[in-house]
Amino acid sequence: MHANHRLSVRLNQLLLENAGLTQGDYQILAVLSGHPEGRMPAREACDLLQWEKSRLSHQVRHLQEQGLVAREPNPADGRSSVITLLPAGRRVIEDAAPQHVQDVRQYFVDLFSPAELDMLAALNERVLRRLAAEPPSDRQ
Repeated sequence: MHANHRLSVRLNQLLLENAGLTQGDYQILAVLSGHPEGRMPAREACDLLQWEKSRLSHQVRHLQEQGLVAREPNPADGRSSVITLLPAGRRVIEDAAPQHVQDVRQYFVDLFSPAELDMLAALNERVLRRLAAEPPSDRQ
């Protein structure tokens, strides 16, 4: 098992144990809580999360069942929907975020020196520049 997969599994496990949230739940709640009105069109959420529409729909349905978000028709476009963070969802993400940040620091950030983190950021930027310079491929 690759290190990044093991890290992801561990962080997901801790998030579920500590907050009762899946990584997908956390990501949606975090995106909504960071948005000015705690609401956004589903298409915008898909773009920010880089998810397919079906994945977002499934995850939002799960959060709706828990009373954490609401989904309503988009007044600007009747064919789409708007996802709204409910007060219970805001409380959950505000309670979960500090521990999740601490877990990420413990299992990732704190393992590196400032110079190593700078190097990691520089390497990541190099990869992203290369990807941005190439046209999308139809290869699968």
